Amino acid sequence: MRIAIDAMGGDHAPKSTVEGALAAAREWSDVQIVLVGRKEALEPLMAGAPSNLSIQHAEEVIEAEDEPVKAVRRKKDASMVVAGRMVREGQADAMISAGNTGALMTTGLLVVGRLEGIERPALAPMIPTLDGRGVLALDLGANMDAKPEHLAQYALMGSIYRQKVHGMEKPRVGLLNVGTEAKKGNELTKAAYPLLEETPIAFVGNVEARDILTGACDVLVCDGFAGNILLKTLEGTAGAMFSLLKQEFTKSLKNKLAAAMLMPSLKGLKQTLDYKEHGGAPLLGLSGLVVKGHGSSDGDAIKNAVRQARTALQSRLTESIAEEIGKRMVQS
Repeated sequence: MRIAIDAMGGDHAPKSTVEGALAAAREWSDVQIVLVGRKEALEPLMAGAPSNLSIQHAEEVIEAEDEPVKAVRRKKDASMVVAGRMVREGQADAMISAGNTGALMTTGLLVVGRLEGIERPALAPMIPTLDGRGVLALDLGANMDAKPEHLAQYALMGSIYRQKVHGMEKPRVGLLNVGTEAKKGNELTKAAYPLLEETPIAFVGNVEARDILTGACDVLVCDGFAGNILLKTLEGTAGAMFSLLKQEFTKSLKNKLAAAMLMPSLKGLKQTLDYKEHGGAPLLGLSGLVVKGHGSSDGDAIKNAVRQARTALQSRLTESIAEEIGKRMVQS
């Protein structure tokens, strides 16, 4: 399998992307990794690179401040666009980018292309939960608006992802809402509820935001507007919590001694809540596998994104989604 990495995308690129690609290439010899970007910037960082790591030159870069649609259409030789084109043309089986999120969504739609029967692709990151299972949440930012049928498609794709990539036999699917009663919510969630009941998934009903971290469901479905607010709130809360703990543990000698004793447990907690452990968020509903890395991804996060893409490819994730959507189209 071949995985293309947008080597110029991300806050710490290209150093972080090369570090992650090197680590991944050394660990998984069955994966051919292609770093897409400026050759002159990448080659000096690749001393001792294994034979399954190579460079595909791309002269342009899509910057964080670029307007997504214009950038993708005008910068034909941008590293992100070239990686997407490699997926579309079969030169790569998957692509990874930690670059401009809007531009990656546009690349997915305009360059890679949607699966037949999918109206809106969905960004699906993992949210850590207290039971260690995590919850796959979608859509968390690809589309600000959604229709009820889009949420039903998200639910089906998310369920297939957890089955194929995480080995869950019957992932529990919940609908993000302000209450657990079936008739709660706005017009979107009220209309989506019966559609989810008819979808071939293990639908557990409405789930409130306060119950997500305790493992109320394995797949959480929502529109991109509410989902992105949820994600940013959780990230901000986790960051604030660790800042408060740091302040408390450095107030006095007694607190510092206590912190030293608790440090192994605190590191474990931080690791549980760390986005780097999950690698990235797949953009589900495209005709090829696209994984979005966190903008501040370091080498470990890039390596874990490769692991995530490798597992998804081995489990035929995209093909499985296409097959299930195809069945539903025939039935309807």
